[in-house]
Formats: sequence, C-alpha cells, structure tokens
Amino acid sequence: MELYVHLPFCVRKCRYCDFASFPGLEGSMEAYVGAVLREAELRRDECAGPFRTVYFGGGTPSLLPAGLVGRIMTEARSCFSISPDAEITIECNPESVTEIKLAEYRNAGINRISIGMQSSDDRVLAAIGRIHNKEQFLSAFEKAKNAGFTNINVDIMHGLPGQDADSYLDSIRLASGLGANHISSYALILESGTQLYDDVTAGRVVLPDEDEVADIEDAGFELLSRLGYERYEISNFAKPGFRCRHNLNYWNNGDYLGLGVNAHSALHINGKWVRFANKASIGDFMADLGGGRLPVAETEEVGREEEMFECIMMGLRKTDGVSRAGFKERFGIDPVEQYASAVSAALLTGNMEVTDEAMLLTKRGLDFQNEILLDFM
Repeated sequence: MELYVHLPFCVRKCRYCDFASFPGLEGSMEAYVGAVLREAELRRDECAGPFRTVYFGGGTPSLLPAGLVGRIMTEARSCFSISPDAEITIECNPESVTEIKLAEYRNAGINRISIGMQSSDDRVLAAIGRIHNKEQFLSAFEKAKNAGFTNINVDIMHGLPGQDADSYLDSIRLASGLGANHISSYALILESGTQLYDDVTAGRVVLPDEDEVADIEDAGFELLSRLGYERYEISNFAKPGFRCRHNLNYWNNGDYLGLGVNAHSALHINGKWVRFANKASIGDFMADLGGGRLPVAETEEVGREEEMFECIMMGLRKTDGVSRAGFKERFGIDPVEQYASAVSAALLTGNMEVTDEAMLLTKRGLDFQNEILLDFM
C-alpha cells in the first residue's frame, strides 16, 4: 500500500496545467495542513498500512513554509505504519527550493526528490508559464545534492511551443550531466480549460506537429538509452536501482490512499476494489474536516471485469508488461487466456510479445498503446 499527500499550492498556474492546484492561497497553507492531518486521523483505522512509499505531490509542495512538511511526516508516522525502508518523495520547483527546507526534508526521512525542470531553455520555460529559469534549476539541483539527496528525478517535457530537438536534447544532457538518476520525459498533453489550450485553439500559439514531436521523442529516448537510463514505463527512465517504487504501484494497479483536496484512492475493502475521490474545492475539503467528516466526493465499487482491464491498461505502460503469475494470483486466470483475441491481434501486428513470465508491448506497441487497448476493452 502507498500513501499520497496532495499539496495544491502554487505561485502561478502553469499555462499547460489542469491539476488541482491553486495560486494565491499561501495564507491558508497551515490551516490546510491541519485539515490533511485530521483526514489522516480519520483514516488511521481503515488504512493502517504498512505504507511502502509516501509521495508529496502538487501543486508545488516545496512552496510550503519550512516546518510544515516535517509536521506532516511526523503525524503520518503517528497515524500509520510506514515501512522503515519506505521510498519517500517530494516534488519541488526550482524557485522555491532552499537549504533550510531541504534539511527539513532529510530530517523528516524524505529520501527522494523530484525537481520540475521541464526545459533548460529559458525561452521555452517562459512560453509555458514556468516561473523559474535554467540558473535556478542548476542552483536547486546543487542544493539537493549538498543536502545529501542521492535519489533525484528531473521532469522534462517535449512537444512544447518554441521547442526543437536540440533544445529537448540539451535538457536531457543537462539533467544527466548533473547526476540525475531518474528522468521523467513527458509529452505535452493539451488539456481543455488551460491557458495554453485557449491560445493554441485561437491560433496565438503554434505547437510542433505530431511528426515533429515523434521525431523529437525518438531522438530523446535514444539519447537517454545511450546515457545509461533504462526505459521502464512509457515516459520514465532510470539508472539501475532507481525506478520510482511509488509510481510502479500505480502501474501495477496496487492499493493506495490519497490525502488532500481532490486526492484519489483505490483500496481493497472487504474483498471489493473500491475507488474514492476527495472534494475538489479547498473550502469544501476543509469545511468537512472541520466538522469531523471525511471530505469524500464520490465512491465507486469496481467490478471484476473493470478491475482486470485496469490491470492491463496500467500494466502495459511498463516495459516489463503485465505479470502473468501476478494477474492469475489476483483473478484466478491467465491474462493471455482472458484476453486471447486481443493478444492474438497485438501479436500479429508486432505490437506485443508474450513470454512465460509476462505479456508486454514492443517498442512499437508502446507508441500505440491507446489503440491496442481498444481490443482489450
């Protein structure tokens, strides 16, 4: 079981962002953390753990004033069982990283840091609304290393306005040269309701076309391989021993508890696979907890067929694919047998491989995962 804590504050919304993040609410951070801790207390009997990973996501978790993240970890250990060797990650934006906060994170047991660079090109950063620049990223990375962090991820994006292959490759080389042992390389997904979506649809901003993005991605992924990073999921690359354990649990469709506004959870409860989501308004979230109520907006009991498909959908994101033994242990049937027709079609097109251990997509298949999943549905 894994634990996720959502810290939704940010200085300014990035132009591409549709996450549950809210600028201009710095004054409510301490009260919000108090509400999250009350939520943990209400969940302690139902979800004791042990938690093998903890992940602070956002928003910008590193925006919280010094002391609050450490307080959350102290209370989390009071409410839940957290494994002694747990992977504990915090997301940071370069402009809000300080030596004092990093020392706090280390003292609280946080042992993995994820820095959102996105690009090393200041022109591209400005185009997507990031408030840091390359020099601030370099400073943040150096501070993290000096604080003793040895497990550092860097987020990089491609398909961005004004970005070409050289710009993207330079970002990868920079992160690798600094010593990042994990790189998440995401393609831009243009989400309705974001500032960038509005500008693109109005013709004010032009993005690279699909062929350009595919060429840029291929060049970047080839470079990552040459630099010693193993691709283990569609968008994630790691040096040996540094795969993100928290995210692997998602891709294995494992149990997780989410705390915070708009946080999602998925748990096996009384033999049923249950998903629930918290309210998306900070005001509603805090009001419920102030009244001693869990801030749940919706709950869904997932049927066996849907749970099986979710395991396929998430598992095929990994280069290791879906474990046949693991799937059979969970559902009592081999996935190759359960999805015989879809597997045959994927094998014929060269999009899938089947071994005694796993059912996995080929390199080509990873590029067409969404289309392949239609057959499994």
